[in-house]
Amino acid sequence: MSRRVPGIRAALALALTAPLTLTAPLALAGRAAATDQYTVTALKFTVRAGGRDCAVDADLYRPAGVDRAHPAPAVLATNGFGGSKSDGSTDAIGRTFARRGYVGLVYSGLGFGKSGCLISLDDPDIDAAAASGLVDFLAGTRAADDGTRADFVTLDAKGDPRVGMIGGSYGGAVQLATAAVDHRVDALVPMVTWHDLAYSLDPENAVGGGSVPGVFKWQWTNGFYLIGETQPLTVPGLDPTRINSLACVHFVSKACALIRTLNSGSYPAKVTADVLGYAHSVSPVSYLNRVKAPTLLVQGQADSLFNLNEATATYKTLKAQGTTAKMIWQSWGHSGGAAAGELDLGQGDLGSSYVGRRIAAWFDRYLRGRKNVDTGPAFAYYRDWITDQAHAYATADQLPALDEKLYLSGDGKLVDDRAEVARGGRDYVNRPVPTSHSENSLSGMTGLPDPAPYDTRGTCLGWTGAPLTRTTDVVGAPRATLKVVSPAARRVQNSGDAADNLVLFAKLYDLAPDGTGTLVHRLVAPVRVPDVTKSFTVTLPGIVHRFAKGHRLRFVIAASDDAYTGNRGIKPVTVLSSPRDTGVLELTVVAD
Repeated sequence: MSRRVPGIRAALALALTAPLTLTAPLALAGRAAATDQYTVTALKFTVRAGGRDCAVDADLYRPAGVDRAHPAPAVLATNGFGGSKSDGSTDAIGRTFARRGYVGLVYSGLGFGKSGCLISLDDPDIDAAAASGLVDFLAGTRAADDGTRADFVTLDAKGDPRVGMIGGSYGGAVQLATAAVDHRVDALVPMVTWHDLAYSLDPENAVGGGSVPGVFKWQWTNGFYLIGETQPLTVPGLDPTRINSLACVHFVSKACALIRTLNSGSYPAKVTADVLGYAHSVSPVSYLNRVKAPTLLVQGQADSLFNLNEATATYKTLKAQGTTAKMIWQSWGHSGGAAAGELDLGQGDLGSSYVGRRIAAWFDRYLRGRKNVDTGPAFAYYRDWITDQAHAYATADQLPALDEKLYLSGDGKLVDDRAEVARGGRDYVNRPVPTSHSENSLSGMTGLPDPAPYDTRGTCLGWTGAPLTRTTDVVGAPRATLKVVSPAARRVQNSGDAADNLVLFAKLYDLAPDGTGTLVHRLVAPVRVPDVTKSFTVTLPGIVHRFAKGHRLRFVIAASDDAYTGNRGIKPVTVLSSPRDTGVLELTVVAD
């Protein structure tokens, strides 16, 4: 793993001039300027966050005609990781909502752009505290550093402005954190963001596998780490509050400890519990019980960083506690996937896309108080097989449930009747180097080539179904129950270091009649097997995919993936099958 990092560092040096924010669909070159529709005022704030004073660099967008006698609700937004208030996708939010009559306050997150203090991963005690200070400004109870005050924002009560938040990725999680610590926030639209960074960066897809850490997603994690640490290359006159130490320049110490531990490849129980506990603590999973603001979640299908399961977990938690929540699975995410007709805030026209219209309705309902506005169904998802963009989104009142089972036969077939399972055993072995590829996670950031997914013979096992007699639409997270035999893994799995546990990767392919295989959304489910003496259940990343008539489903487990760390030592694996005891793959199949 460490041998790969310098190569990424060199490639990222080119990418730092255009850092990842909300991904390409929101990009727009240039900066906002004053128009007859709104004015833009650059402001500085000194806020107290994490026990220190932090400078926040912001732009205030004020629509024409909005004043103390004619106030308007506000929209607060910040950048994705590595961005600032000035990148195209962030300042486009200010312009877009100012044109719709909202007061906009767009700012550079702590540690980015010209804002001070360390990068703290959207910590509710730090990043959310800073955002709450900006809510104070919108409430009229505090001034910017130059004395500017906002007395033109709609108030729900004295000191309580009508304010919503929108943004993606790093600018998405901060919304949930802010709403958890400041209940004055009235509406949220978090896009392509995380539920639990421990899962995002070190995923464990085995249900109930929390007793061991997951499988380190080294490409994504080190890519973002290097973006944060190499900022002196792009930020002249760096604020001294943004310097931690030579060991960890721009991140808070606990974030550095997290990354160092994951990169070490050694996971003793106590150390791992501490660092992953930190990842939990700065994630919505730890504070969603305090979020009461109506939340419209938008997540991308093409996203190996924050997959659909993350938004689903947040959505289910909010719904269960009675918080108003709805969810959209759009096409694009951190891995690309932009589709014609999808949301593009750079166009400044929310009405031109399904997701844009849903966002506009959400804020009209919860910020403008228009109770007759229809905010749409509970769940919607983009279908890339529909050519008519006006009908590309399907909707439902609830998430679909798993409803179809396929069985892993000993002869390598995937069958729909347990009685058809052939008795037998099949083997694979891991090698010292990665032998499977799903994606180059950083290709969109660096321009590096990304070969087609592959699995090397002898280092994986696959089960293939019969040609489908009808089109089959799968919407949701497939689930597999497995049992593997690995004496080598069994001998070392109780060593006290979780790195000794067996690692494998589960995934789903679509095989065309000519044998061409497509790894669906290029997603994999990394698993550190808790105990090879017991069966375990794997939840794969959620997908929206049509398997065409005549195509076949292929379920694969592989020994490695070059975007992740793999096994320590050689661990041959056998999978046994019999009609009474075999692996099961469950799918959510919906009607066309």
